[in-house]
Amino acid sequence: MTEANDEFVDVSLTSASPETKLAVDAVFGDAAELADQYVRHLSTTGIEWGLLGPREVPRLWERHVLNCAVVEELIPQGALVADVGSGAGLPGLALAIARPESQFILIEPLERRVAWIDMVVDDLGLTNVDVVRARSEQVAGNLDVDIVTARAVSALKSLLPLTIPLLSGSGELLAIKGRSAPDEVVSAQKALKKYGCGQPEVLQAGADVLVEATTIVRVPVG
Repeated sequence: MTEANDEFVDVSLTSASPETKLAVDAVFGDAAELADQYVRHLSTTGIEWGLLGPREVPRLWERHVLNCAVVEELIPQGALVADVGSGAGLPGLALAIARPESQFILIEPLERRVAWIDMVVDDLGLTNVDVVRARSEQVAGNLDVDIVTARAVSALKSLLPLTIPLLSGSGELLAIKGRSAPDEVVSAQKALKKYGCGQPEVLQAGADVLVEATTIVRVPVG
């Protein structure tokens, strides 16, 4: 048995703080139960499979799932979204739960992570998620999506060649970033020009429901 299971932390929605419950209800609505199931997976199988560290368990809702899910407010209805480097399904699965009318393609090169995502998608019964085991460069010529998302993949200037080709000349990159976002935009100017991008915006999502809003760099193309 792992140390994480020996020191059990109840991350179920019923045990969450009133502020977290309000945020979950605002972001996920009728899908709150599915979000709860996802968080349970992250806190158990996600740790066991090595996708997350045990120290992340107490802050799964606020730091990870809600932090990602609030990006849904920037995604148009019915959009086709590719999530690059999905890892533990962040942000791809969190967004797919929040936005059941949109279709999500989760792109992840590591076999173990893909197997875990497939297991969670099956357990949650998500019908709006496809999982592709590949590097984004390998599928760029076969996909044409409306939105590309990414979190904790690389700095913006290195992220652009991994994501912009998936848009086939039109769409947006929504990159979840931290406080360094403005500096990353400055450092990426040459790459932005090379890939035909418009001027990026540094935005805040979830400011009305989260204690700390999510910082996003939105890069338009076309």
